[in-house]
Amino acid sequence: MAQQLRTQRALSVFVFLLLILSTRYEAVARQQYLVLNIIPGERYEEVFDQIRKLQSPKSSPGVRLGIGAIFSYLNESRDQCKSRVLEFLSLSERHDIPIIVQLDGEQWWEARPDLWNWWDRRRDGYDPGNRWNVEWTGWDSAQAMKIAWRNWGKQIRVLPPPNLMSPLYRQACHDEMRVLVPLILDWWMKLPDEKKSLLIGIKIGWESSIGVNAYYYPNGNDLLERPESEDPQVELKGDQLPGRGVVASGYAAVTTAGLARSGVLQEKDLAEIVRRHLDDLCALAAELGVPREKLFTHVGGWKDEELLYDAALNKYSCPGWSFYRHASDVSKDKGVQRVVQKSDAPFWAAVEWMLMGTDDAAAWQEAINRALSDPKCRYMCIYNWSGIRDNRGAVSAIRAALEVGIRR
Repeated sequence: MAQQLRTQRALSVFVFLLLILSTRYEAVARQQYLVLNIIPGERYEEVFDQIRKLQSPKSSPGVRLGIGAIFSYLNESRDQCKSRVLEFLSLSERHDIPIIVQLDGEQWWEARPDLWNWWDRRRDGYDPGNRWNVEWTGWDSAQAMKIAWRNWGKQIRVLPPPNLMSPLYRQACHDEMRVLVPLILDWWMKLPDEKKSLLIGIKIGWESSIGVNAYYYPNGNDLLERPESEDPQVELKGDQLPGRGVVASGYAAVTTAGLARSGVLQEKDLAEIVRRHLDDLCALAAELGVPREKLFTHVGGWKDEELLYDAALNKYSCPGWSFYRHASDVSKDKGVQRVVQKSDAPFWAAVEWMLMGTDDAAAWQEAINRALSDPKCRYMCIYNWSGIRDNRGAVSAIRAALEVGIRR
């Protein structure tokens, strides 16, 4: 009888602990995050100090404040990048603020002239064969790009974009991810159970696309030797594929992938390149141990329901997109909704989001609520904290979302 009572007590304790763990797991699974992004170059510690002040003891348990930072691993030395990642992880733990670690190998790659410098003998890394590592504006390597342009509020010159299918470029991305991803996972695994939720996730890609964030003008290479003040100023036409109103690129990747070698450059082939690019990097992250619920992609979409939206989807990660046109109501982005409906991922995310042109607190609060009203939206990341820290309406809306929670 005594043995039977001890067994029953042990079973009762086990069931009780199981219920507690189950409840805790469900709470974490339902958790959503309102993330503020740090622009490259800002001092992390100062930003953590600023953002933590948005929290209050009255904060809703359903929505937590988070911070995101971008690490362009081909834009600086490996040691520099590792040091910045470790600092970011340490600050998250010290301030008890969850984080998104964003790994970028696309937008900035100045530290790898050995990959992109195919034209300048005077600079490091010169190799004519590097023309296969950059994008082309036609079906021949003679049309390799030396320069491109980017407009994130103001047009600037940038390096030619990478050929996303170049074996050397892909190996370079893999090499850096094999260093950084285990670094992040080791930190996460060593956290006590009650702090495991500090890692919201790892984001792969940064508005992955071709010909948008590094676009090309007619005879663009000739402009490299002329003053930047003489550069054309043209607004991209997002709905005009494949060139978006300027000179189309993507020929190098499409050729390398064997999708086509002549004819008209196809939207479906450009979207497939981006899909393969993200699928490959996410497969590597998964191989290194990143669970699907902790891994997110990042794709842009400039034409309603364009095929590029689908490139965010793969079996290793949760899909994510940028929201600017539809920031006031993410449900109106038909491309996103189409992909979310067919996704079997546990979550999706508004990985880059900004409500432009208003400081109205009610408008901000409504837009935030609409984004997070879908419980499968794991997080939304406002780009950027530096752009809204003095926007009283935005700050007020963020505080309200954290304190009141989200209306379903």
